[in-house]
Parts: sequence; structure tokens; C-alpha cells
Amino acid sequence: MAERGARLLLSLFCLTITVSHAEKGSAVRNFSPFQFSTEPSDTLAVRGALTLLNCSVHSEFPAKIEWKKDGSFLSLASDDRRQVLADSSLLISSVVHSKHNKPDEGVYQCVATIDSLGTMISRTARLSVAGLPRYLSQPEAASVRVGDSHVLNCEVNPDLVSFIRWEQNKEPVELDQRVFTLPSGALVISNATEADAGLYRCVIDNAGPTKTSEEAEIQILPESGEERTLEFLLEPQQVSKVVGESVLLPCVVTGYPTAYVTWMHKDQLIEYSKGRFEVLGGGSLQIFNLTEEDAGSYSCMADNVNGSIEAQTVLALKASPQFLKKPANIYAHEATDITFECEVTGSPAPTIKWVKNGDAVIPSDYFKIIKEQNLLVLGLVKSDEGFYQCLAENDAGNVQSSAQLIILDQGSRGSAGPTPSAPRDVVASLVSTRFIKLTWRLPAEPHGDDVTYSVYYSLEGNNRERIVNTSRPGEMQVTIQNLMPDTKYSFRVVAHNRNGPGESSAPLRVATQPEVQVPGPAPNLQAVVTSPSTVSLSWDMPLTGNGEIQNYKIYYMEKGMDSEQDLDVSTLSYTMTGLKKFTEYSFRVVAYNKHGPGVSTEDISVRTYCDVPSAPPQNMTFEVLNSKSIMVRWQPPPADAQNGEIIGYKIRYRKGTRKSEAAEITSGSQLYQLIDGLQRGTEYMLRVSAITVNGTGPATDWTTAETFESDLDETTVPDVPSSLHVRPLVNSIVVSWTPPENQDIVVRGYTIGYGIGSPHAQTIKVDYKQRYYTIENLNPSSHYVITLKAFNNVGEGIPVYESAITRPQSVPDPLPMLPPVGVQASVLSHDTIKVTWADNSLPKNQKITDARYYTVRWKTNIPANTKFKVANTTTLTHTVTGLKPNTLYEFSVMVTKGRRTSTWSMTAHGTTFETIPSSAPKDVTVVSKEGRPRTIIVNWQPPSEANGKITGYIIYYSTDVNAEVHDWVIEPVVGNRLTHQIQELTLDTTYYFKIQARNSKGMGPMSDAAQFRTPKAESSDKMANDQAPGILVKPGRPSAPEQGFGSVGKTDMSMSGTGDNHILVIVIIVSVGAFTIILVVVGAFLCTRRTTTQQKKKRAACKSTNGSHKYKGNSKDLKPPDLWIHHERLELKPIDKSPEPNPVMTDTPIPRTSQDITPVDGSMDPMLQRRNSYRGHESEDSMSTLAGRRGMRPKMMMPFDAQPPQPVISAHPIHSLDNHHHHYHLGSLASPTRSYLHHQSSTRSIATPISHLDRSESTESVRNTPSADLLPPSGQPSCTTDLSETDISYHSSATEEEPAFTTPIAHIRPTHPLKSFAVPAIPAYPMYDSAALPSTPLLSQTGPHSVKTASIGTLGRTRTPMPVIVPSAPDVSESSRLHEDAGSNYETDELTEEMAHLEGLMKDLNAITTA
Repeated sequence: MAERGARLLLSLFCLTITVSHAEKGSAVRNFSPFQFSTEPSDTLAVRGALTLLNCSVHSEFPAKIEWKKDGSFLSLASDDRRQVLADSSLLISSVVHSKHNKPDEGVYQCVATIDSLGTMISRTARLSVAGLPRYLSQPEAASVRVGDSHVLNCEVNPDLVSFIRWEQNKEPVELDQRVFTLPSGALVISNATEADAGLYRCVIDNAGPTKTSEEAEIQILPESGEERTLEFLLEPQQVSKVVGESVLLPCVVTGYPTAYVTWMHKDQLIEYSKGRFEVLGGGSLQIFNLTEEDAGSYSCMADNVNGSIEAQTVLALKASPQFLKKPANIYAHEATDITFECEVTGSPAPTIKWVKNGDAVIPSDYFKIIKEQNLLVLGLVKSDEGFYQCLAENDAGNVQSSAQLIILDQGSRGSAGPTPSAPRDVVASLVSTRFIKLTWRLPAEPHGDDVTYSVYYSLEGNNRERIVNTSRPGEMQVTIQNLMPDTKYSFRVVAHNRNGPGESSAPLRVATQPEVQVPGPAPNLQAVVTSPSTVSLSWDMPLTGNGEIQNYKIYYMEKGMDSEQDLDVSTLSYTMTGLKKFTEYSFRVVAYNKHGPGVSTEDISVRTYCDVPSAPPQNMTFEVLNSKSIMVRWQPPPADAQNGEIIGYKIRYRKGTRKSEAAEITSGSQLYQLIDGLQRGTEYMLRVSAITVNGTGPATDWTTAETFESDLDETTVPDVPSSLHVRPLVNSIVVSWTPPENQDIVVRGYTIGYGIGSPHAQTIKVDYKQRYYTIENLNPSSHYVITLKAFNNVGEGIPVYESAITRPQSVPDPLPMLPPVGVQASVLSHDTIKVTWADNSLPKNQKITDARYYTVRWKTNIPANTKFKVANTTTLTHTVTGLKPNTLYEFSVMVTKGRRTSTWSMTAHGTTFETIPSSAPKDVTVVSKEGRPRTIIVNWQPPSEANGKITGYIIYYSTDVNAEVHDWVIEPVVGNRLTHQIQELTLDTTYYFKIQARNSKGMGPMSDAAQFRTPKAESSDKMANDQAPGILVKPGRPSAPEQGFGSVGKTDMSMSGTGDNHILVIVIIVSVGAFTIILVVVGAFLCTRRTTTQQKKKRAACKSTNGSHKYKGNSKDLKPPDLWIHHERLELKPIDKSPEPNPVMTDTPIPRTSQDITPVDGSMDPMLQRRNSYRGHESEDSMSTLAGRRGMRPKMMMPFDAQPPQPVISAHPIHSLDNHHHHYHLGSLASPTRSYLHHQSSTRSIATPISHLDRSESTESVRNTPSADLLPPSGQPSCTTDLSETDISYHSSATEEEPAFTTPIAHIRPTHPLKSFAVPAIPAYPMYDSAALPSTPLLSQTGPHSVKTASIGTLGRTRTPMPVIVPSAPDVSESSRLHEDAGSNYETDELTEEMAHLEGLMKDLNAITTA
């Protein structure tokens, strides 16, 4: 891509220079018209006669004309026989030719030269000289019966055939379709008459002295009426012709009765009505204006009542070269690369040769033939100017086409301003075997902003430079591709501004790395056929093994197949077994060492031995011709069962059930046999077998045929056909009939006549076996008259008539076509997939000969509503480009033919390859870390066009946004992180940050620079305010970062009043609080003792049902929650200390959306970690993505015991900033990791109390929707379970009455059975509307679910308890069994009210004490 971009930029640069030259009036040379208007052609000359070879040149300047003969220039200055005429033609006044002296015969070429422009050569022309006339055979006298055919041969030198003519009684023979000459010079007389009698001779004229052959007398005899066996006087021979010419295939038959000759082409009957086909003399076939479709096999079949004979031949066609694309004139600058395109077609495939100024171009490092036809010139120099010609040649002829190359001057520098100085510090930053990456620095004096660069490079010691341009302004690196390994190159860089190119850098000499040493080819590879199915291979060790040879790989392929097969061997020989018989295979061997595969050997081909056929001939049929003969026909065995060349067929037959057999053998090409001399009215059994050189294969089954009792009569014409039926269609009429009732008269065929109003407009003859025929190409709604007559050798019988009216033109519903099958999608690159398929409605070779086309559609499922894209093609493949990288696509194909279409095929899928990210990471934000002014946290989101899995990020940061990229500080980050902290930054300094993503294919673009200024070294309050400007700090209240959500530490509150008021309030509150605590403890203790008999029964039933469960304690271990108050700090503490240094806490920043929710800690389930890999991690040194993006938000701290046996609950309230309500959005969290948890969870909505964060100066009541009881599935006991071993996330949604609220999301982790609860502050306003609150106690469990609440304190305001729904799981603890039904020990209204008051009092005490 870089090279293509550079070439495009170079083309635009050249075009700009050309235009600027034209505008300044500089002389830019135009292309000169210089071409051949006439070129020499092949000529046959006669010795001693005059010969002219034509040549003329069209140009605006006079051209010097010279001639070459056999590649060497002719010296014509002193030659009196040969001279160049004024029109540039070559005249040979007297051709000289003898046995030992042939100075004029050869290959000629016209050469035209114009000084200061160049030279061109014409196509080649062969001059042949006719030899001395001599007869190799003479015409012979013969007697010919009336109506029969005869051939008079006259064999002469092949080059004199065109000079032959015939005379009868010394008068020229008048040639027509009955009497004609063959390409060999022979004269054919067909359907002889008495006028054909006489003396015939062959005359060679216009080739020097006239020479005649001996005379031969032809006598015409009357027809005796005796039967004569059919035989060929002349059979068609294999012939090769050029497309566009005509050909005559001879087929002359003698015998009586006269034979009826038909021709077949590739098993299709030739219709002579097509116009290009004509039958001469009743048998020979002449074809005019040959096309490529005319090539192939032809069969001449002659039939009469006594039998039939057949002769076959093959017509090979050649096509002279034709240009599909001619080379075009080119303007170019020095050091650039150009390509002359030349596309040629022909048969056989033409060979391409390039010529520059009349001299052949020899391929080298700088002149290369690419794609076997195009010429690539690398690193142009001034001497490359001139005319380049593409010469194409094959056996049918040769052609040439030329193009001119003009090298443009670089032009003088304009006076608009200074140009750049030389680029600095040119270095090779990456050196490989075949490419080198160069980097450099900006010139010291660029004199402009948009500076581009050109890199000139050459082989060391070679003056021919090549050029590569940077792809965009300001880019200071380039990769030079397609270099040779272990080779020294010289590089220099030139900068360009709008004033032109500047100074060149000093040459940099760099050598590419040597290539990895792999083994050379294994010498002396031999393949020996040992049996019809085995081949023994042997070879020697490579001469250059480059280390120890580990193994060899044999590649082999059956001829005609597209894919190779391979197998590994460790020895120097191997015997291939299981091969097909009489099949050609190609073999090659590749040696492997530790570096990989070496150089392959050349392919060698062998054919396995033949064997006897393994299957009988196919489709054997017979036809009883008369009372004494039976015609047997068949087809060869299947190709894969012939096991060799079929040299013949054996026909065995016997009379009835007798065991004695007779046999007849035919040639391998004859697929029929006439068995005659049989007895009348006798039943015979026949079968056929195929023969190879190895023997006779299996025979067909016995087939029974019975000869006639008597022969049919042919002394009179046939009777009228017994019936004639017609069925009209729109453009055709189907005619069917039955033979005459009198079956004793021979019928040779039927004649069908038809026309509008008259049956004599058109006539068609069909075989006697045919019983129906379709008359095509008729007009709709027309009245046709049809006649049918039977005929034999005596004549035509009585006709039968019928009429029909074709149907009117209508538009029938087309039948659907079969859909394509075998659709496959092959991935070629990151944006290209090749789709292939097969079409069952095509023949086996899958060649498309009609006007059908295919529609390919494709789409990706991301997003789901993506529309299909379609493309049409007329082939069985289509390459889809412009796809997205690393994306799964589905493809299907439909075929259309006219108005008929198929359904869509089955789909194929393909995922494009990855490529480098095409967009930068987005949403880059930088925030300071709380309490660490020298540490910042960078957050970002993955690039929208990652084009693959992101494997890492690189963070660039600098204090200078305009600094070079290599001067920025780099911090790498793994691909699953979206946040990173950078430490030890300078205070009160502006930093700029950029982020670059990478995947397995490379680095993507950088993001835009994000700016951040580190805080000054001031108080923590000031720093907090700087880093969280979005949080309003009221006088008398701390800022949000100083007091996180749920914290129960110190709370500064501005108190008004005197110290006495403080003491009084403290005394009152302490008294009320102590009294309330005593009441609550006593009430809780009494509630635990109330256990009814029914509850005991339920626990027993639950225990028996889940008897296999293990319980982690007894009922006596269960105690009500014990609230411990630290009297020094008034802080809630758990009963048991955590064994870990830090108790388990849930530190949850408030995200904007559900997508920003991060995992609680690193100890989560591995599946949860994988699913949340792009959401960041919360740790001591790493913040979540959203926390960093929104600055230092207050945190929601919910401390719980860290003991593992019970779940820890962390609630994520999600604060919306769009209105006064606080919406909650469900995030995507992992499912439970144990399968037994699924059937216990209910899909019904659960409404829970939801906390509010009040706005300042406003009063918001906290609304709570009633809890919906979740019952277990019917048939299962209602039992609570222990969730100690599983982390579970549950979602619930709000009821319809409160659409603005949904439940928060909870993570459940093990903790101690006894819970500690954060104490909310004293409410400054009425905390809730009692009518809107549910009657759910603080520690109640309803049914199989328990509700555990954690209170949240924010900025001294009240937050209601936040319940988290914990579904039941299969493991039941003893403590949970105390809460099985709605009548729970703690489910009382009094307990709920007391606990709510207790929480308020604790908050108030905490605030007063702190003050």
C-alpha cells in the first residue's frame, strides 16, 4: 500500500510539473506520430520471378528505412537484384533459389529510424520459394458407374498445390459442387454422369514453365443394380487451420445403393442450414470463416440399406495474436518507475518479446517482465528514452505495437522563495532481508510547513536511482520494499516545499540482511513405474543442505487436477501405492531443515501402467437391419475404468442358447459393428467387451435380438404415414407421427414440409427411426400447414397434411432455477474474501455458454439490522472487496437466466483477517489521584475501529505538544486495561497525553493530545477542589472528596449556638439513644425465642428434602446482629477481626451508565474477569474508568465483615445528572458460576427501596415500592440456602408504578454471619414519607429471600437503607433456617421503626461528637 501511495503521489507530482511547465511556456515535447501503416506479410515466390515485400511508415519526420533478413541488416548499396523503393517496400527483381544456394528465402523485417527519436521494427514475414515442379504420383485410368463417385489423385510438391489445375480432353474442368478439387490437389467427381467420361490430366501453371501430368481415361459405365459394399475412396485427415480461414474435410464414399452421408461434430449432428457449412459432392464438408467453436472431432457417417461406415478426424484451430491492450505513451521523470502494459490473446498462447529502439530488451534488475507480458522499468535515466515495442508471436502469426517514452526535465527552480536544506540524521531504523525502513529529522531550514520528502536509492556502484515518496506532508519515514538479500544499497533524502526540491542528504549506505539458509533442491529425482498402481521415487541429498535435513515432503498431483497432495518421508526413496491405473502423475520433492522448506525440485511426470479394462462398454444397443444382419452399437467403458488405451472391441454372438460362440473384433475407435450372414428368423444373443494391450475386460450382459423372417421391399415408395399429430406452441410446433401401416416397404426417412399457408416453404429430412420433431423459430399467432412424407431410395411416398395455429405471445411464469451449491468463502486479506460456488444446472465441466449471471450478496451480523450488499458476475467466482477487518460475513449466491431466477443458496461464512487499528483510542481523560498531587490517572475507551483484538496501548506524554514523537515519554499498557496511572510528575506543570492502540498487526493512529495541569503544592482541600470542579462546596460543609459515600469517619458540621446548647443536646440525645438501644436489644431477644411448632415442622421437612446438603452451623449459633460502638471514635466495628491486614471493603465510584460499572475486586470469578476485561480494575493504585473521567466523586463505602462463610453485599447506585430523579440502569454482569443456582432464581421483577442523593436547598422524599415476594418453583420446599461458595449478581427492575427507579446491582461475597451496619446521620429534613415506605424490617427475610441493607451517608444528608435482594441457593445454613417463611423472627413493625430511629440517632451522635 505504501508503494502504491508513493506511486500515486509521484504521478500527481509529475502531472503538476508538466502543467507548470506548460504554464511557464517551457517546451515540453509532444509524442511524435511514428508507426507502420503497412507491414510485410508471408509470401510464396517463384524462382526467377519478381517479388515485393511491402512496408510503409507514417511519421511527421522523414524516416530512414532498412531491412533485416534472418535478424541481420541487408547491405543493399551494391545489390542490383534487391532495392528499397520510395514507399519503403523491398523489391527482389529476380528470385534466386537452388538446392545449395537460397539467398532470398528467409524471414524479413522492416526497420525504421528517426534521428533523435528512436527506432521501430515491423512484424516479421517469411519469404518462401516454390521448388521445381515434379509429380509424386500420376492420375490413373478408371471405370466409374453412373451415380457413383471417383477421386483422381495428383500428388506434387506441397508448395505447388496452389498452382494445380485440371483439364478434361485438354480443356479446363469446370468446377462446381459436384466436381471440385481438394486441398491436396486431387479432383473429386461425384454422382458421375456420361459427360464426365474423357481424358484427364493435372497441370502445374504459373510456377515457371507449365508442366502436365500423364493423361488418365475415365470411362462411365451404366448402373448394374448389383449391391456393392460401402467403402471410403477418401477419408478425412487431421488438419490444422487458422481462425477465419476455410477448410474442406473430404469424405468420398462408393457403393450401391448410394450412401446417405451425414456429419457429426462433437456428437452433434451438423445442420447445413447455418450458412457456414456446405456439403460438396454429397459427402465432403466445407466450413467457411472458422471460429474457435469449430475445433474438435468430426465424424463422417455413410449409411445405406446394407450397412453403414464411419470415419473420424480432428480439426485443430490456431488463432493469430491479437492485442487486448496495447502499450501507451508515457511521460516520466528520472529515478521513477514505469510499466508498459501489453495484453495479447491467441492460440496457442503467444510469446511476448519487448524491443527498445529496435534492440531486444534483456531482463535485468531494472528491466523486468511482469505477469509474463508487461515491461517494468525501474529507476529511469535519460538514456531510457525512445520507442518500446511489444512483439507477440505464435504458430499462426506475429504482431507488434509500440509506445514512446519521454523523460521530462526536472525544471529550474522558481524564484518564489527558498527551498529546504538537507534532511538531518538519515538512519536505517529497521533492516531486513528484503526491506529497509529509513527515518530522518526535519531540515534545519525547511522554509515552509507542508514539507514532503523523496528517497532516492540505488545499488551501490550503480548510477541508476529509484525514487520513493512519502505518503503525506510532514511524514519523516519510509519503507523501501522489494530489495535483494545481502546486498548493499545507497540512500539519500531530498525535501520538497512549494518552491521545489531542496538539498540532498549525504548518501547512506546500508546492506540488507542475508536470507535464512534453507536446503537446495534434491538432485537426481527419478520416478519408476513398477505396476499399474505403484511408482517408486528416489532422489539424492541436496548439494546445499544448509544444516541437517530433517525430512522430505513429496508433492504429487494427478494430471488435470487442481490441487496437490503431499506426504512426509525421512528416507531418500519412497514407493507410492494406490495410484490410479494408466494415469499421468507429476511428482516433486522438497527438503526441510530447521529453517523450513527448501527449494523444490522440478516436476517429473510418469504414467502408471495400463491394465485390462475394469468395466464393460456402456449403452450397448442393437438394430435388426434385415433378415441376415444386425447392427450393434455401444459406448466405451467409463474413462476411469478403461485402464489404458482401448485398442479394440470384441463382439461375441451365438445362436439362441447354444454354447458355441462366434466373435468379431473392431478397432478401438469404432463403436459399432455390422454382423451379417445370419439366418432368417433366428434369435441371437450378443455381448461386447473392450480390449487393451493387457487383455480383454469384462463383457456386457447378453442381449437378445431376432432377425426378420423376410427382407423388406424397396421396389416402390413407402405408403402414407398412418397418423400425423401437431401441437402448436408460441414459437414452435411439435410434430409427431406413426409409420405407414404397411411395414413390408423400406422407409429410409421422413420429409417434413411446413410454411404459412403453404407446406412447401421449408423442408426438413429426419431419420426413419424418428417419430417426432419440433419445428422452431415460428411466428406467434400464425397459421401453418404441415406435410409429412416417408421416403426410400425409390422416392417419396404419399404425404399427409395437417395445419396448426401457433399460440399468441404470452409471458409465462418462468420456472425457478436450481440455486448454486458448494458456496465457499476464502479469506484473502483484511478486506477481501473470494466466494466460489458450483452450478448443478451447468454441464460437468461447469462451462457457462448461455447468458446467465450470478448475484452474490453478503452482510455482517453486527449490527443485527445491517443490510445486504450485492454484486453480479458471469463467472463461478467473485472477489468481494472493501470489507471490514476482523469481521464475520455471511455470503449466499443466486443464479438468474433471462426471467428465471433461483432461490438463495446456503450461506457460507468467512472472517476477514485483522489489520492495524484505523482509529485512535477515544474519550481520553486525565485526572489527578486523590491525595497524590504528583500522580495522575489516564482513562480512555478502545478505538471504535480496532480491526482486531487490542493487545496493548502506548501512552505518550510530554510537556511540549509540538515535540517530535520520539521525544515524548512512553508508557506501555496491556490490552485489557483502560486506565493507567503515571507517577512522579512535576507540580504545577501542563502535560499533554496521547494514546496509541495496537493489535497483532501493528500500531494504530494516535489520539488527539489531552491537556492536564498538575496541582500546586497546596493544602489537600485546595487540591480536592481543583480536581473536582464539578462538585459544589457549601460553606460549613466539606467537599465531596473529603467525605466519601458511606464513610463513618469524622464529619465537620458548622454548629450554631453556645456551648451550653451543645451540652444540653448531647445529654438529651445520649439519654434517648441509650433508652432506645435497650428497647431494641430486649425486643430482638424476645423475637428470637418465638418459634412456633409449625416452623419447626417446616424446618424438619426442608432438612429431609435437602438431606444431602451440608450445613455450616447449628441454630444455637445464630444470634441477632450485635451493634458495637467504639466509644472513642463513635465508629461501627465488626465483632470478629479479619485475618487479612485490611478488611474487605467495597469501593464503588458512581458511574454514569451501566457500561461503566467495574468489577469489585480482583478476586472475582475468572469468567467475570474475562467478561469485564475492558472495564478496568479497582485497586490501591488504579481507579475505574469513570471515576477518572468524572474527577474525584464521593465514594460509597459499605464495610462488612471479611469472614468467608457469608455473602458480602456491594450495591452500586447509579446517579443520573439529567433531572432531579435518580435513575438506575442495569449493567451487564456475569451469571452465577454454578449450574444449580439457575433454577432457584425468579425472573419476576423485584422492587426495592432506593436511596436518593438530595440536591442542595431542596427536599426529596425517598420513595419505596413494595417488595414482591419471590416464591420458589412449585413442588420445591421453600428453603433458604447458603451462598458462601459462589459470587452472584442479580438484577431486578422497578414496578410499573415507579418507572423512574430500578433496583441497584449487587455483588454477593462471603462474610461473617453477624452483620455490622453503617449508621446514617440525623436527618436534616423529614427522611421519608411513611405512606410510601414498605413495612419490611431492617433484617427481615421473606420466603426464600433475605434482604440485607447497607446505609449510605453523603455530605451529612440522609440516605435510606438500601436493601439488596439475595436469592436462595441450594446450600442452607443453620442461621438462614431461622427465616424460612413470612412469619420471621424479626418481621415486626416495631423492630423496623426502632432500627430506623436508631440509625438516625447514631448519625446525630457521630456528628455532635465530631463537632
